[in-house]
Amino acid sequence: MDTQRRRGWMSLAAATTLVLAAGVMTAPAAHPADDPVEVVVDGDDVRADNVNGLTYKGLGVLSCNSTSNLLMDYKAEHPERYWQLIRVLFGGKHPLINHVKVEMGSDTNTSTGSDPATMRTPDERADASRSPGFQLAADAKTVNPGLKVSILRWVMPAWVQAEWDKGTGADEMYTWYKETILDAYEKYGYMVDYVDPDTNETRDPDEAFVKWYKNAILTDTDFSNPRYDLPAAQRKKAENAYRSIKIIASDENDTHHIGPSVLRDEELFGVVDAVGYHYNTEDLREGDTAGDTYLPYTKLATGENKYGEDKEVWYSEGTASFGYTEYRVNNTEGPNGASTGIGGVQSALDLANRSVKSYANSKRTHYVFQPAIGSFYEGAQYSHKELVSARDPWSGHLHYDAAVYVMQHFTQFATTGWENDTNTAGIWRTVPEASHSGASGTVDIDGSNGAPSYMTLADPRKKDFSTIVVNDSDRTRTYRIKTENMRLGDPAMEIWETRAADPGQAYDANFKRLVDEIRPGRDGYYTYTVAPRSIVTLTTLDKSHDRTTRQRLPESGDRTVLDTDATGRKHDTRDDVLYADDFGYEEEGRVQVGTANGAAKASRPYLASRGNQPRYMVDQTGAWEVGQGADGGNVLYQYMDQSMKNTGAWNRHTPNTTVGDFRWENYKATVDVSFPDRAGGLATLGVRQQKGMAVSDAAYNVRVRPNGTWTFYEYGTAIESGTVAASDTYRLAIEAKGATITTSINGRAVSTYEDPTPETSGRVKLGTDFYRTAFDNLKVEKVDGYTPYARAQIDNMDGSVAYEGAWNRKASFGDAMDWYRTTSTSTDAGASFTVPFTGTGVDVIGGNDGSAVFDVHVDGELIAKDARTAVSDKRRTTYALRGLPDGAHTARFVLRSGKAVVDAFDVISGDVDGELDLTPLRERLDEIGDPVRADHTAGSWAVFDSAVSAAKAAVAGRRGLDAIGVEQITDRLEEAHAGLVREDGGPQ
Repeated sequence: MDTQRRRGWMSLAAATTLVLAAGVMTAPAAHPADDPVEVVVDGDDVRADNVNGLTYKGLGVLSCNSTSNLLMDYKAEHPERYWQLIRVLFGGKHPLINHVKVEMGSDTNTSTGSDPATMRTPDERADASRSPGFQLAADAKTVNPGLKVSILRWVMPAWVQAEWDKGTGADEMYTWYKETILDAYEKYGYMVDYVDPDTNETRDPDEAFVKWYKNAILTDTDFSNPRYDLPAAQRKKAENAYRSIKIIASDENDTHHIGPSVLRDEELFGVVDAVGYHYNTEDLREGDTAGDTYLPYTKLATGENKYGEDKEVWYSEGTASFGYTEYRVNNTEGPNGASTGIGGVQSALDLANRSVKSYANSKRTHYVFQPAIGSFYEGAQYSHKELVSARDPWSGHLHYDAAVYVMQHFTQFATTGWENDTNTAGIWRTVPEASHSGASGTVDIDGSNGAPSYMTLADPRKKDFSTIVVNDSDRTRTYRIKTENMRLGDPAMEIWETRAADPGQAYDANFKRLVDEIRPGRDGYYTYTVAPRSIVTLTTLDKSHDRTTRQRLPESGDRTVLDTDATGRKHDTRDDVLYADDFGYEEEGRVQVGTANGAAKASRPYLASRGNQPRYMVDQTGAWEVGQGADGGNVLYQYMDQSMKNTGAWNRHTPNTTVGDFRWENYKATVDVSFPDRAGGLATLGVRQQKGMAVSDAAYNVRVRPNGTWTFYEYGTAIESGTVAASDTYRLAIEAKGATITTSINGRAVSTYEDPTPETSGRVKLGTDFYRTAFDNLKVEKVDGYTPYARAQIDNMDGSVAYEGAWNRKASFGDAMDWYRTTSTSTDAGASFTVPFTGTGVDVIGGNDGSAVFDVHVDGELIAKDARTAVSDKRRTTYALRGLPDGAHTARFVLRSGKAVVDAFDVISGDVDGELDLTPLRERLDEIGDPVRADHTAGSWAVFDSAVSAAKAAVAGRRGLDAIGVEQITDRLEEAHAGLVREDGGPQ
């Protein structure tokens, strides 16, 4: 190792005369817009002695605020799918992800939801198993022993917050961290590698506390406390590992304070091992080029600073891909309404450009996705932002986005990770002089200008290199790469490419494919022209026969609706139960958990394996956990009480949690509630929740207090209230069938509400005030005569949906409340969309102003003329088509006037139980009688004849027909009859 470049941080006096050259190092030459891009990979620029700042660490995943909640259910119910996910993301010789970052939970909402606090009071023993992030890290280590684990805080538990606010909370903060770290060590066998003692996304780094915390780690000798559960034989090993914890600071978002501070403060430089900041690709450029505020992060990474030591620089929180790439490719946001393919702002290629630009401009060699895995219910803040979607643990459905392939262009063609103490791990170095980005933007990266964007990684022995090129523009770009001072063997270079499918190809036909092999020309340059909207890796590695590199991502599998038996465990569509949970979980088996620092797996009881967290529940706020009830059986408690509520939550809500399937439509939800906290309480049951993170985001919810007073709400608006006899336990029930919402308490109906513009589908919510509250015997049941759920959902950008006329099909900068952040919008009279489906109807979903008027055709027949749409919020139905025979259909909607915003289509199931009342339809048929066809115009008669045929088929008995279908058939019959036009112009 070069001691001149790697002198210790304490040798400040000997280094003070070091003068920095302007710009720190030689940058790549500026590239004219249209000329070939020339890249020189010079072996003299491959800094094998730089073991921290220029080693390429690859990618990380952030687990926080409920984003990983449902993973524990995948592991318990579909272990084969779960462990496959672990292998895909973390396994192999070239893992995609090398780091799990855990944001410490506090039972409060810090964006999409809440993660459990590992210590809710100072007296409670820490329990890291409550947090899915600690368990995810343990499992990932079984396939990636070198995986790093880091933690930081955002919101503190109230007992820490109270002391911190007094200015005396350092010891409490340290206790919370230490006991959590040691509990994870005891349960899973790994020691956390990095801690950020400061708060997440601070704008004012607490440098004094960072120093205090590091000193506390180094001087701590207490490892025998019984609270830590460390066997005597393990204590010394634990102590040594604990003292090796490194410090990262300061996870800033829109400020750059920590870089200059580390450079100017010798003590802080010695304490901090890595610096990180969020959502910005740029270094700081202030003052004199030799000063601490000019390119401070570059100076830290390169070691070209007055201490002569290099530090790690992380993009310590960044976005993943927005929405599903297979839907995004059908956008019209390119030039002249063309698709941007796998590119465009907030796309998979945007992610690639973020990685390139954050390295080129601020030397960050590690990118942490928030999140890489989306395992929380859609509709919460920041929905549809992940590499992998894992939201249906009952079905085992997993969706791997094309962004995984795109990011593998960086990780599968290099040896990534952290160098060892002897600098012999062979981790590839980034090469600053052979890396550049001219893409626009600092947060969302737009490569449509066609400017060069490339990053070079090289073997520290100089035997191989890979250059990753991103072209997120609509034109080709030629690259010429030359090597100097390298020790290449076979000079052949493979070209691996990912881009969207050509017409007629399968969606993933061009994902991470070996497309060419080239050699240097007579002038020594490798020359290759990069296709529009693509990423390529040009590598001297021989990957042509490597099975892992060629491996396709797993298929998603069916996204089956949650419909179980009475245990809540087994899929069963034949009974009248949609879901049930008595919180006992006797039906659940033992669960495999990674232990021994990844060296083994241990079989643990269901609840113990998951820190007593309930099945399928995603917490938005509160401490929701299974515990022993008054009768000795299990109940679900919300533990966050008055003593725990005063925290600095970002999204302040009363405690609530969500469970179920967004496709549920007509059902009855029931739950028992009781109030063990004598100080007060409130219990809420809600139904048809589609989006939002408050209990009032359930479309219909009833709230009861211990004294029996109750109120029924539509969202957050009180509709009706009253009082029932006070009781130790209340059984709350809400039945939602069509527009009729009936609330019952203790078996007696207390409210019936007819909603003129109903929310038609969604999940179940439970909620409380800040008092300990108990829930038991949750049951969701089907309603006789009504379809219980939509069979499937089709996105507006799905390839099966056809559009004619002028449509704006948007994906970039999409709203998280739009399904997959996409919409299709038109104001063009005559424009149409056609959707094929199998079921008894289809709902058109989207945020609409109600101005759109459609002609509706089914299987080639006009069945509704001038059909009006409803004013609808995002994720709500603007037009419902029901009452069709259960089977394959094609529906065509022709816009007559107004503005139509199409987000998704819910396909209605034909699974209906119970008897139907067909009397009103029969009576209407009798009233209409038998009009004479010859007396009416052909156009009006065709609509009428279709409506009569449908009505007669319905009264004769039709499989899959439900009450809402009968209502619609009746309405269409009346409208068609009223729309008959006589040939002679006389009255009907």
